[in-house]
Amino acid sequence: MDDPPTATAAPRASRFGRAALGLSLVLIALNLRALFPSLSALLPEVMAGTGASPALASVITTLPVLCLGVFSSAAAPAARRLGTERAVLAALAAVAAGTAMRGLATVPALLAGGVLAGAGIAFGNVLLPGLVKRDFPDRIATMTGLYSMSLSAGAAAAAALTVPVARASGAWSAGLAVWALPAAAVTALWLPRAARRRAATGVAVRSGDRPLYRSGLAWQVSLFMGLQSALAYCVFGWFAPMMRARGLEATEAGLLLSISVLAQVVGCFAAPVLAARGRDQRAAVLGCYALTGAGLFGCIAAPLASDWLWAALLGLGQGGLLGVALTVILLRAPDAGVAARLSGMAQGIGYTLAAGGPLLVGVIRQAAGGFGPVPVLYGALLLAGAASGLAAGRARVIDLG
Repeated sequence: MDDPPTATAAPRASRFGRAALGLSLVLIALNLRALFPSLSALLPEVMAGTGASPALASVITTLPVLCLGVFSSAAAPAARRLGTERAVLAALAAVAAGTAMRGLATVPALLAGGVLAGAGIAFGNVLLPGLVKRDFPDRIATMTGLYSMSLSAGAAAAAALTVPVARASGAWSAGLAVWALPAAAVTALWLPRAARRRAATGVAVRSGDRPLYRSGLAWQVSLFMGLQSALAYCVFGWFAPMMRARGLEATEAGLLLSISVLAQVVGCFAAPVLAARGRDQRAAVLGCYALTGAGLFGCIAAPLASDWLWAALLGLGQGGLLGVALTVILLRAPDAGVAARLSGMAQGIGYTLAAGGPLLVGVIRQAAGGFGPVPVLYGALLLAGAASGLAAGRARVIDLG
């Protein structure tokens, strides 16, 4: 048995350990979104290089998002069996390996790599909130803000740097595979912590016998996460084509998307901190949905000269919604075990809906010959998401006794 720390050294070691863990969680989150915008940025080159049809390209882009929903439910059981730190290590290794596989530049490698990396990202999405609940119970809002901000920052970095890397290397596959490097680095950084922790220290401890799907509050939280995710991926996948259909050049449409993504970083950090200060999170939900709706419909209908403002509002709102949704998961859970299970349920439902959202936009666009009816879908997602968010945002805690 290890010697107990001295009275003077313990607080200092604890502070250093918490700071190191917090930094590690932020760096992990930074690697959980690069997979998606990197492929979107190079999709024309990928199709030309592999001979993939538009239908097959849709499968390649949608499959990793679908995996986020499919594999989320397996994360908490894996944490119970392996321990949370070791499950996170396995997730990071899967993200690094799957991302590297895409550098093989073949359709089978793109599909298999997308599944492997998507499964790893699903585990990371579920397990990191549980670690925050367990190790930072007094800093939930701050850590959730940093975590969600890092998610958006990783996506922004991939969106901005993938094409320059591909052009500098002369191969589109290098632009995809390069994002395996930071994932591998964080895997190595996390390895010593995973080696120290025993399987019994996993966050998915038993807390009540009643399954989560029997809790109405758990379903409300899950629908809130799902509907905001569906709208986010609809906008992420179709924002630039929609603005180009309004008359913008490709470069201008890409710049607007960059403005929106950068604004998401701000919203992701600020919203959880503000939401946690209130008696409940309903005001934060309404505020974020108001910003999202104003920004989205401003981009759709306002004069093009003001679109930079609407894109920024859209990003603030959507980044805030992600941050508030992650905060609600932690605040509605009574302990770290329920937090991990609720995170798995909410993100499983959320990303399954998110995978279908962009496809539905594409179906509507093809059937209508344009984006005309698409704002009706956006409006329905906004209203349904706000309703579920108001229900999930009430100051209650899930009871599984």
